[in-house]
Amino acid sequence: MQRRYVAIIGLVVVLSFAGILLWNSRVNFVPHLISQVVSARGESFPGIDESNLTPAQKRIVSIARTEFMEQPEYTKYTEGNKEAWCADFVSWVYMSAGVPFTNQNSGSWRIPGTYTLRDYLEKEGLLRLAKSDYEPKTGDLMLYDNPNSFGQHVNIVVTVHSDGSVTTIGGNEPGGIRVKTHSAYKEPGFVGYGVLE
Repeated sequence: MQRRYVAIIGLVVVLSFAGILLWNSRVNFVPHLISQVVSARGESFPGIDESNLTPAQKRIVSIARTEFMEQPEYTKYTEGNKEAWCADFVSWVYMSAGVPFTNQNSGSWRIPGTYTLRDYLEKEGLLRLAKSDYEPKTGDLMLYDNPNSFGQHVNIVVTVHSDGSVTTIGGNEPGGIRVKTHSAYKEPGFVGYGVLE
């Protein structure tokens, strides 16, 4: 009987440890699992005054709006790969808008991981950390890390509000491609902004 309790306790410890590792790993599978289960698309795509936007910003907004309305299969953004796809989505939108990234490992427009995307932005001088005074603009990226509920994650700023909140669009969020308004500085794990050149 005592051996049985020891075995059960051992199993619980191992499973708990594995769960903690999975949750805190660089490759956080939680967003992918959530997006497969939850069907809510969040908020509606906001009305945006485009009169002061650059051509690149207008293209990003237009493309993001279309993808939000269509909600295609995520492999459209991943070149057929089955993976967590938030960075694939922003890579695809930027490429489609004529402002592609350059993957430093492959030369491709697609940067499939948020850690690699953050490294790219840093090397290009386009990362503005959360502690900076940078004010985001339409088309910028918002980057997150643990303890955010999505772990490492990225989405696109579609509009900035007068109260400092921002509305973003992101892939691999609950429901697929989702729109959400939030205060960046209150988001757990907010890393900073990737600046649209």
